[in-house]
Amino acid sequence: MPITDALAAQLDRLAAFEPGPFPVVSLYLNAQPDQHGRDHFEPFLRRELPDRIKTYPAGGLERESLEQDAERIRAYTAEMEPAANGVVLFSSSGAGLFEAVQLAAPIEEHRLYVSDEPHVDQYPRYAVLLADTQLSRIFVVATNAVEATTEVTGTKTRRHKMGGWSQARYQRHIENYHQQHAKEVADTLARLVRDEGIGSIVIAGDPVAVPLVRDELSKDVASRVVDVIRLESTAPERQVVEATIETLRQKDAETDRERVDALLGAYRSGGLAAVGVDATLRALELGQVDELLITAVPDTIDSTAHNRAAEGDERSAEERAADSLIVKANQTAAKIRFIEDPGLLAAVGGTGAFLRFKL
Repeated sequence: MPITDALAAQLDRLAAFEPGPFPVVSLYLNAQPDQHGRDHFEPFLRRELPDRIKTYPAGGLERESLEQDAERIRAYTAEMEPAANGVVLFSSSGAGLFEAVQLAAPIEEHRLYVSDEPHVDQYPRYAVLLADTQLSRIFVVATNAVEATTEVTGTKTRRHKMGGWSQARYQRHIENYHQQHAKEVADTLARLVRDEGIGSIVIAGDPVAVPLVRDELSKDVASRVVDVIRLESTAPERQVVEATIETLRQKDAETDRERVDALLGAYRSGGLAAVGVDATLRALELGQVDELLITAVPDTIDSTAHNRAAEGDERSAEERAADSLIVKANQTAAKIRFIEDPGLLAAVGGTGAFLRFKL
């Protein structure tokens, strides 16, 4: 099973996980080696895991479960593939839960959560077109790694030393070949967008091929192009992922304000929108939410009415509120958009949602 398929299946299982008496460890590690080929997550694990475990009463079932989790995590990370640059791991020995997937692309920073339910981050899924007049490649990227690659091969041409009418005729042939290749690339991209449910596209590649392909894109596909960047058509997968993820982050920052403005406008006019933790959570429980907007800084969420912490739960009320919203969104197949600037949603308690329908 491909890595991204495994992670998709993992997220489905985690979304169905019911909180119980045993704590759940959610761990995100940047396993990218330094210039000497060494990983740097071991000190984080040695420091953070024991510190979290010792907050639970000695001799209790929760502590025993966590100690077993720590042993299993250390054993797993010691045997990771050298090519892995990131790992996502969920463990609750008492509940019989252990899910782990290694990623080709690094995770930005180490993160560890211990609570009564999995802490699931969302990863963007998008397409990258590296256009060329001879061989174009289309990548589907998910979980910071290439999920699938499709190649479209054009007609190979050779240079000829000719002049006058023959040269002009030959040039027209070349242009026709390039145009036909661009059409095939655009058709292939359109099929992928439809079949894979791709919402965002980044285009790069040969300066001759890129405009030809863009001219062939349908209106629907063209509307999904978030940027055209400078990247060689022969760029390796790793470079493709790193460059395009950064592009998407920048574009997300630019569009966050537009999305929040649209949410507030819909709410003010009595449209399909809900704002605030309580109203948004109710809408999620009723399956109304199409897209959840939530601050990327949990500490800014208004959690006044949120449930009390379970014994041993280290999370703040704000973090519990954020986790409940995200887990419920995953359970109901709602899209999730994290808003990086906490000030944008501050007036409505840090969260809101676009609704599919009203009751």
